[in-house]
Amino acid sequence: MNLFTDLSLSPVLLGNLNKKGYAVPTPVQSKAIPVALTGSDLVATAQTGTGKTLAFCLPLIESMLQNPAPAGKPVGPRALILSPTRELAIQIAKEFDEIALGTGFRAATVVGGMAEGAQLNALRRGVQVIIATPGRLCDFLDRRLANLSQVSHVILDEGDRMLDMGFLPALHQILGQIPKKRQTLFFSATIEPSASKLIAQHLSNPVRIALGPTTKPTDNVDLHLYEIEHDRKVDLLHHMLGRETGSFLVFARTRHGVEKLAKRLARVGVKATSIHGDRTQGQRNRALAGFQQGDYRVLVATDVAARGIHVDGISHVVNFDLPMVPEDFIHRVGRTGRAGARGIAHTFGTRQERNEIRKIERTLNVVLTRQTIGHMDPMPEPMERFADREIVPPPPPQARRKSKSAPPSWSNSAPRGAAPRGGSFGGKKKFGGPRKTGSR
Repeated sequence: MNLFTDLSLSPVLLGNLNKKGYAVPTPVQSKAIPVALTGSDLVATAQTGTGKTLAFCLPLIESMLQNPAPAGKPVGPRALILSPTRELAIQIAKEFDEIALGTGFRAATVVGGMAEGAQLNALRRGVQVIIATPGRLCDFLDRRLANLSQVSHVILDEGDRMLDMGFLPALHQILGQIPKKRQTLFFSATIEPSASKLIAQHLSNPVRIALGPTTKPTDNVDLHLYEIEHDRKVDLLHHMLGRETGSFLVFARTRHGVEKLAKRLARVGVKATSIHGDRTQGQRNRALAGFQQGDYRVLVATDVAARGIHVDGISHVVNFDLPMVPEDFIHRVGRTGRAGARGIAHTFGTRQERNEIRKIERTLNVVLTRQTIGHMDPMPEPMERFADREIVPPPPPQARRKSKSAPPSWSNSAPRGAAPRGGSFGGKKKFGGPRKTGSR
């Protein structure tokens, strides 16, 4: 299909697409939507930022409109969408609500890190779609707070990432509670051996669609490499922020490193915030929304958030620390250069990390263009660093003339013949017992 109007979609869906300005589908949408509308199982691999969310939400809503739930049966969720992270689940829910406007279909978001009361209330009121992360959904299933017995559509979004995060047992548990007579769609950026086993076990003769190279970053991203000492990385990042325009998504390896870097940037006037596992969901939502709206220029994140950040217009990705595995490099870099725009990915590596960088290049079949570092001023010290230093003013002149025989209270000197201040004669302290001798 060349246009969304080429499909025989319901008028309400065509109207919603028109409101959002969607006229020409992306390649993955033009290939996946017609297949999904036939009811076949599907495995679709495409790079991040290619429009996979609409590629499964649109046919799902159209299928539910064309096949209403049987009358007389208790109404339960008819579709399940699984994603690896909270942020991604929340963004899927937002896009689903926009496309489903006017259809009467409602979705409940079931994710960890947020109060479960509102999620349970949504399930009790009745929804057609559950959008969930595997961990929280398994918890609800174990406590019999969710029922998947009427689900006829299953969508696994970023399926390989769920496997990377250790969700394979949870996926088996969840899919085991869904009727085998169903449609299952598997969307991902890459397909690993573990994903192939999951597909073989839970999908039935799926149609396979592969668009573009899925084991290397998109050609829309310029890949730059800077070899630099570890303790100068912050200076280089600050130098880039002053020299280049646009937003920056910065990846650090640990939660502590993310928080430390974000705070250090903020203290020198950079509008920066962070996303990592130790932040509450409310804090993560506000950070992501602020970054998306331009309130923050820099978002510092761990890899757990790499697939959950879908923000258009990110101009720079910075690998402040190298990823743990080469495949994570794809997911980081895929946050920029989206929807046809160009992006830049800067990678900071030390001399000791040359072998890891070569492994990334060899595994992904890419070349990181070596960049030279010219003159670079060190990042200024934050003013807060000096705020907690106590500055003691000198005593007034009259205090210095109190007595000629006794030292003034502010002096560390003592008159001749007196015990030194804080010291003693005869090996004894001024207060207390004998002085301890010998090495410490």
